Amino acid sequence: MFRAACNLVGRPTRVAPVACRTGGGAHTPVMATGAQFPEENSGEGEFERQEDAFRDWVRADGSTPYPPAAGRYHLYVSLACPWAHRTLIVRHLKRLESAIGATVVDPVRDERGWAFRDGPGHSRDPVNGFSFLSEAYRASDPRFRGRWTVPVLWDKQTQRIVNNSEDDVCRMFNSEFPAGGRDTPDLFPAALAQPQAELSALIYEQVNNGVYRAGFATTQAAYEAGARQVFATLDLLEARLADRRFLFGDHMVETDWRLFCTLVRFDSVYHGHFKCNVRRIVDYPNLQGYLRDLYQTPRIADTVNFDHIKRHYYITHPEINPTQIVPVGPALDLSLPHGRARLSAGGES
Repeated sequence: MFRAACNLVGRPTRVAPVACRTGGGAHTPVMATGAQFPEENSGEGEFERQEDAFRDWVRADGSTPYPPAAGRYHLYVSLACPWAHRTLIVRHLKRLESAIGATVVDPVRDERGWAFRDGPGHSRDPVNGFSFLSEAYRASDPRFRGRWTVPVLWDKQTQRIVNNSEDDVCRMFNSEFPAGGRDTPDLFPAALAQPQAELSALIYEQVNNGVYRAGFATTQAAYEAGARQVFATLDLLEARLADRRFLFGDHMVETDWRLFCTLVRFDSVYHGHFKCNVRRIVDYPNLQGYLRDLYQTPRIADTVNFDHIKRHYYITHPEINPTQIVPVGPALDLSLPHGRARLSAGGES
């Protein structure tokens, strides 16, 4: 369908910035500055995200070596990462917390990658005693040379990574594991399969990954192309949400949560840190109300950690923010009334 995201941080390669020259009375940049992830930037300065490396599946029908046994799998995540955040949300909505454990890494990482440390909202690894997520990758494939990314779905029995694609993990949580209750939502309804896949692909490319294409660009042209696509798509989504509560009507699907994970980070980090500053989400009436609506879904707020989000982005992207100063704002209140229920059948204002 589309290239799966491999998530936000792993192994950075520090390179010295290259200065821009000026001449002829005008500012003429002749070379890109240092890229945050040089191996994932094209010669034109465009960020080209690496592919997910582990794509095995847990299947309830016995067609793979990974049955959906309770207690067998463990999820390694970062609360800062939008891709990993989505797997936590789906795990919660399907009530799988007792069947699938989760460990949160330290949001601040260095050249060694994501670390397991005790701290506010994160901890040591209780499953394998790993100090760094890289150890899980090396244990699974000693030849792996990419970035060490989250989320990771770990199999305790075979002692290896099953999958590190959040798209796959969300689908497995939705369909392959027995849900923890009869009233859990179907986040990939068969009746919406094609339109949902198409909209998810658009949101991934132009919004979820679009903010990174702007933020990790190393040329003006690449940055502008990424940023303009982000706002063109946000404008389309703002219009779409004018007459429906969620992206496909009265019921939330996985596509809503994939958009939520970018929207909830937008004003805090993408607007400033990634220079996606044409508008904020609070400047979009429908998107802002929609964001509040999703945020106020029971216990979803527990999965959102702005301290982790801001410290991760502003401290661990030194090529973008060399001072590593974390801003004190913005002031956000996602608990305010959202006014979206009026758009549901029989809803109230």
